[in-house]
Amino acid sequence: MECISIFDMLKIGIGPSSSHTLGPWRAAERWIKELKEANRFNNVEKIKVDLYGSLSLTGKGHATDLALMLGLSGADPELIPVDSINSIVETIKKTSTIKFNNENPIEFHYETDIVFNKKFLPFHANGIIFTATINGKNQKATFYSIGGGFVVKEERKNSKRNKEIFKTFPYPIKLGTELLAYCKDLNMSVSDVVLENEKSLRTPESIDFELQRIWNTMLECMYIGCHTNGNLPGGLNVKRRAHDILLNLRGDLPYNNPQEWLETIRLTEVKFRQILKWVSCFALSVNEVNASLGRVVTAPTNGSAGVIPAVLMYYMVIENHNADFQDIKKFLLVAGEIGSIFKKGATISAAMGGCQAEIGVSSAMAAGALTELLGGTPEQVLIAAEIAMEHHLGLTCDPIGGLVQIPCIERNAMGALKAINAAELALETNPEHVKVPLDKVIATMWETAKDMNSK
Repeated sequence: MECISIFDMLKIGIGPSSSHTLGPWRAAERWIKELKEANRFNNVEKIKVDLYGSLSLTGKGHATDLALMLGLSGADPELIPVDSINSIVETIKKTSTIKFNNENPIEFHYETDIVFNKKFLPFHANGIIFTATINGKNQKATFYSIGGGFVVKEERKNSKRNKEIFKTFPYPIKLGTELLAYCKDLNMSVSDVVLENEKSLRTPESIDFELQRIWNTMLECMYIGCHTNGNLPGGLNVKRRAHDILLNLRGDLPYNNPQEWLETIRLTEVKFRQILKWVSCFALSVNEVNASLGRVVTAPTNGSAGVIPAVLMYYMVIENHNADFQDIKKFLLVAGEIGSIFKKGATISAAMGGCQAEIGVSSAMAAGALTELLGGTPEQVLIAAEIAMEHHLGLTCDPIGGLVQIPCIERNAMGALKAINAAELALETNPEHVKVPLDKVIATMWETAKDMNSK
């Protein structure tokens, strides 16, 4: 990967964790691809997976083992029918056979062929070693899930390669100051600059199609979460709350699908206290779906997937009832770019940087994006992102039982509300009076993450 697209930051996948579920799933896909390219796939006699570090310690709670079985089976996390997941996994368990890439049946015992090793590999906290037995000999491949569904191999730590990562866009951006310089020199908004970079990778039609697909997934996810009652899986018996909040807010207007639901909310007269409840409802709904192995959009991770759709819904429901796809497009372009700057300068992996790397980054992404839609300058967009992160610094990652439920779900609601507040503060801020620029807070976040990582 020589550049970070917004579509790298906003990925469609299955919950509950981008680093512990989507990442291992994608790693399995990459391993299969490598075996095929080396003409070894058809000769595989047996497969085994070893998990290390955080993937091992919290893998059961994050469904890492299920994701690996699905990935090894050739299922696509963007397309797999969610209601078929359990049947695929149960078939593997009952038959002790996995249909490798949905092609070759191979004997597979999930209790012993997925091994949870408590020790850490040196390169990253989320290590995976795939072993294929071919002609009686074991061949290994090591991958790392580094957050947000990103997967790398160990050789990526080579410094010479890292220097080449950000050179393919017409306007390469690694720092906030570089983004602002392009905005000034080109007389463009943040979203315009990001769009020009994306057009170097895809056609305008493809960009619009993918952004619409991302938004549709977000909207559907909120709809499902708000209309599903009961407890979350995993053993903690956490009660879903979005459904009950919706019942107290929805009003009497009828609707039959997510888009009609959005339009009925727009017709509702909303007061300040209800705004807080609506935003919280949107955010909670997404992460309740995520905790149930539902389909969400990493933004930038699964654990923080509720912040960006909740803030975008806030804009469409409260700020601008006439908002359309062009507004959605600008919001997602800005959010994706801010997320990529954090990834390049620090991390979006909770295993490496704590929850500040997930909820903090998602709040910064949403704050900056909302600021542009509210008429903020490029400078104010970055100020909003800085404010949002500044008030998440030091936030640790310590989920109860290794599940992305407590306190993760509530933190999405808090991150969304902080993003809205950060945007409002940024709009009232003169850039000349800013003491801490975005790049400084990213550097501080990374230093905090390194201290936090060992503790």
